[in-house]
Amino acid sequence: MATDVTVPTLGESITEATLGKWLKKPGDPVKADEPVASLETDKVAVEVPSPVAGTMGEQVVSEGATVLVGAVIARIDSNGAAKPAAGAVNPPGPGETPAARGDEHAPTEEPHEPLTLSPAVRRLVLELGVDPSQIKGTGKDGRLTKDDVLAAAKQSPAPEAKAPAPAPAAAPAPPAAQIQVTGERHEERVQMTRLRQTVAKRLKEAQNTAAMLTTFNDVDMSAVIEARARYKDLFEKKHGIKLGFMGFFVKAACLAARDIPAVNASIQGEEIVYHHYVDVSIAVSAPNGLVVPVIRNADALSFADIEKTIADFGRRARDGTLTLEDMKGGTFTISNGGIFGSMLSTPIINPPQSAVLGMHRIEERPVVKDGQIVARPMMYLALSYDHRLIDGREAVTFLVRMKEAIEDPTRLLIDL
Repeated sequence: MATDVTVPTLGESITEATLGKWLKKPGDPVKADEPVASLETDKVAVEVPSPVAGTMGEQVVSEGATVLVGAVIARIDSNGAAKPAAGAVNPPGPGETPAARGDEHAPTEEPHEPLTLSPAVRRLVLELGVDPSQIKGTGKDGRLTKDDVLAAAKQSPAPEAKAPAPAPAAAPAPPAAQIQVTGERHEERVQMTRLRQTVAKRLKEAQNTAAMLTTFNDVDMSAVIEARARYKDLFEKKHGIKLGFMGFFVKAACLAARDIPAVNASIQGEEIVYHHYVDVSIAVSAPNGLVVPVIRNADALSFADIEKTIADFGRRARDGTLTLEDMKGGTFTISNGGIFGSMLSTPIINPPQSAVLGMHRIEERPVVKDGQIVARPMMYLALSYDHRLIDGREAVTFLVRMKEAIEDPTRLLIDL
């Protein structure tokens, strides 16, 4: 008895997905609730479990196909006999021909008796370039004679004599400075994943819809680096998680958003929606692309809760276990290109949000402090924002508030 494997409900407003990979092959044993396929939705990869224990049977769709919610994608044979995939043809057994086996599309073989030519006739056939199988023989038992071959040669046009090809000229020696290209040039075409298609669509939509502008500032990371060095061991011992940089920036962004609420707002139609909470979307690198899970109520969380949430997102992004609920919503985004070595960038807004903060790498640069040129660990900050909602003055003020909080982390504790 075969049981259908169907596409599960994927989340609100998601009606289709792409079958990314089969995790079981026909004939493989399958346990109940064991994943048999991986689906790619607009945001995450979702595994499809087997509803029963048995043997993997027919795979109804192929990898890369678009499937609707509720559609049958495979069948599980609970009796243990796997069905061959659609269109599969069983190979013939030893000594068995396809025709003898009764295959519908087996090639038919017609008996063919080779022509028997005398040495003189064979020589003449080669000289005149005629096809002996197209000539009717008049000799004994229908054999070809020299007269048959000569008559056939007169009826067909004689082939044009080909002039001997000239010997190739010796190639000139290349100049000493000429570059020799060796090897082959390869190209590969790969279908875009559904996640990459969605990312491309949303980013282009953001460029077409929002009046995007980016403003920059730099921040001295000395105080944050000193605080981490002083308290990281105690922090890890107490909370079981390392104290990172992101916690400081999340807290600083929440503090700055209280002064500049437009950065945490969004445009819906002809209305501006001001959010009295801060849900921070954190850009995380996953095997299939960039995903953006959300830290809910980040403004009310402690440093430890923020760092634990970020670490959990990173682990689940690598494992491919983030859910749609993890990435739903978000009122403001932080992207840290610095972990990949980026010095400066202009991040793109994540609609319907109105602003995104770009962090970058920390490097020592000469700056002037108290009239002296000194080396300080500096980071560039970039704020891309929708100019329809956020004025330049507000964007600059937001970055200044963040700069002040990062350069004096005590502000984060006393809410200044």
